[in-house]
Amino acid sequence: MSIDVQLPSLGESILEGTVSRWLVGQGEMVEVDQPIVEVTTDKVDAEIPSPVAGMIEQILVREGEVVAIGAVLARIDPEAKKAQSSPTLEPARVPSPAAPAPSTAKVPAAVPATPVARRIAEDAEIDLRAVKGTGSAGRVTKDDVVRHQAPPSPAAAPAAAPMTATPAAFAAPTSAPAPAQPAAQKAAPAAAPGKRSPFAYALAPGDRVIPMSPMRKIIADHMVYSKRTSPHVGTVAEVDLSAVVRFRNKNKKAFEQNTGVSLTFLPFVVYATVRALREFPALNASVVDDSIVEKQDIHLGVATETEKGLVVPVIRHADRLSLSGTAIAINDLATRAREKKLSADDLKGGTFTVSNPGRQGNLYGFAIINQPQVGILRMGEIAKRPVVRTLDGEDAIVIRTMMYLSLSYDHRAVDGAPANGFLYRIRELLEAGEFAL
Repeated sequence: MSIDVQLPSLGESILEGTVSRWLVGQGEMVEVDQPIVEVTTDKVDAEIPSPVAGMIEQILVREGEVVAIGAVLARIDPEAKKAQSSPTLEPARVPSPAAPAPSTAKVPAAVPATPVARRIAEDAEIDLRAVKGTGSAGRVTKDDVVRHQAPPSPAAAPAAAPMTATPAAFAAPTSAPAPAQPAAQKAAPAAAPGKRSPFAYALAPGDRVIPMSPMRKIIADHMVYSKRTSPHVGTVAEVDLSAVVRFRNKNKKAFEQNTGVSLTFLPFVVYATVRALREFPALNASVVDDSIVEKQDIHLGVATETEKGLVVPVIRHADRLSLSGTAIAINDLATRAREKKLSADDLKGGTFTVSNPGRQGNLYGFAIINQPQVGILRMGEIAKRPVVRTLDGEDAIVIRTMMYLSLSYDHRAVDGAPANGFLYRIRELLEAGEFAL
């Protein structure tokens, strides 16, 4: 009896994933817990293991296809035995003809091509048999498909790069139907017959067409969903970090020697935020149907940039940690994020998020809420600025280390008074400088 391999739950609020790469092919023998397929979501890349030992009987989902949690990815025959004397055959790495094709384009499996090239060809309805492959052993690459879509104009100079658009590539004569558009253009609303969509962009000489990666597509969908779901409101506070700077300068060398972790400004902001969340539970909440759920536990997400995009690993029970524990937890998550060692559990269950764009974060900005949370705090630029202070009863202009903190909150669940009170409390805690390692 065949065993179904399903796409498991990969974290809170993750409803679907993209099959990015099959690690096995039909007919291959696999062991229990052997990784068989890589799946990409907006938060994590995961390897799905085989639930049993046996033979990959059928692959049901193509590389690049988006499927919902619980979808059947493949079927395994646990009773199949390894062939003892039959000649070795290279396993097929695409689903059998019985598998549903993600589009009506005819993309023969016999044509050697990269997964990205196949996806672009399917979106643009291009027959890969007509594309000249320049990759290893004649394999069709992404650039080959793009060049096939947009042949250079006879009057134009040779393109400097394969992904560079040419004037004649996308401009259709009025007396002939328009050529197939790349996936990047197909996202624009379709125009009525004979009319050009007002939202369509006509590529100009030198433009580069860069297809979105599966993770980029999912991040984009998640951001659009958040903006459409939550009425975002923003508020900003100016924070004097002088007390934080004094404490940090006094302790950072000893702290790094004892823990091996640098004492940055981020742990101070996180530490103050989780304490303010305990006082303002309206910000540690989610909207569920027609109710607002204020959560007992504080699991703080820390937005982290990686080479594959933004991820938000979560510090569990962040309000139980000291300043030292907070700094160590942040460093651990950031290191594992960069090294691609985060698990799905590291990315789920967050109740509030802090985003730190780093030294090039500019003055301030408003982040998009990480659903299903109701708020996100973004750190701005930390810089020395002249400010007015009262010294010995007299106003004076002094130099202080300043930072802007911006809060985006969901107005369905949070009104202006608690949101402003929450941000003001974070400012008070940071300016008081009452920290202990």
